[in-house]
Amino acid sequence: MPPRRATAYTVAAAAAGGLLLLALPFYLDRFWLQAGLLAMAAAIGAIGLNLLTGATGQLSLGHSFFLAVGAYGYCVLAGGRDGELAGLGLPGWLAVTGAVALAGLAGGLFSPIAGRLRGAYLGIATLALVFIGQHVLLNAHDLTGGYNGRPVPPLSLFGLTFDDTETVVAAVPFQSMEKLWYAGLVLLAVCAFFAHGVLRDRPGRALNAIRDHRIAAGVMGVPVARQRAGVFVLSSMYAGLAGVLLALVFQQTVPEYFGIVLALEYLAMIVIGGLGSVSGAVTGAVFVTLLPQILTRYSEALPLVSAPGTGGVAPGEMSRYLYGAAIVAIVLFLPGGLVRLAARRGHTQKDEA
Repeated sequence: MPPRRATAYTVAAAAAGGLLLLALPFYLDRFWLQAGLLAMAAAIGAIGLNLLTGATGQLSLGHSFFLAVGAYGYCVLAGGRDGELAGLGLPGWLAVTGAVALAGLAGGLFSPIAGRLRGAYLGIATLALVFIGQHVLLNAHDLTGGYNGRPVPPLSLFGLTFDDTETVVAAVPFQSMEKLWYAGLVLLAVCAFFAHGVLRDRPGRALNAIRDHRIAAGVMGVPVARQRAGVFVLSSMYAGLAGVLLALVFQQTVPEYFGIVLALEYLAMIVIGGLGSVSGAVTGAVFVTLLPQILTRYSEALPLVSAPGTGGVAPGEMSRYLYGAAIVAIVLFLPGGLVRLAARRGHTQKDEA
């Protein structure tokens, strides 16, 4: 197939996919909209982790800590004082910006360590962040609400409040999930576009050089420690934004959610989707996030899967078994992840044409 025609097909497919995503809130129910929003939030966080782990080769087990900083930071900045809970009552756009900045600041405080450690050593160091974060979330009651968490104030932008107040569009009532769907699409598109530009431009080449040949990159003049620290801060900010979107979708923050299991799920996303690739991060996030949702929705019709508390294998446990097996299969047979499989199919079709 000629390159121009292949490019035209790619653009047409992307345009069709974009139109489909824009039309989905008119047809999907709340369950699937919420599942899609969770996938969008996970994709944003996975893109950030892929910049750190996939592009730079730095292992991080503390990604869930920065998601918690973003989620709780938004709650404190946007919420007013409610009983024992502290809040600043800032406008929505300023609260989101501040929460992302707080996550970046937390990453910046840790970045000197991230710039000097690598591999398993950085993974162990970032793992400590999760335990520190859990301790703070459970004990800083004025800020976090303790074990029960705290409610998330709805986002308000340009006079539009992203809550369950109905906004009618084309005779279709839009509530919080429908409104957040479009906000999530915009945030994901911007984050993916920016990360794609970073990876394709000079910074991306420097990060890949650090990953593949750290000493050689230093000899060629690449500031290894500074680049590692910088991408760690950027990854933290991506995680903070993902945490804000998660909080808006759940409408309640709970400390238990932001634990080590969530950090491991993010590692699974980038491995399954494809390390060092924006599309791989999005693909892996969709796979890992939607799998338990689908199993929960259709647990009665699926073999070996039962509703939680009925004695069988719960959908959450089954999903971990499945994407654990997927990780093993991909590491053994498809190191490039699911996006590499799609790329192989595309090359095969071109060759046949």
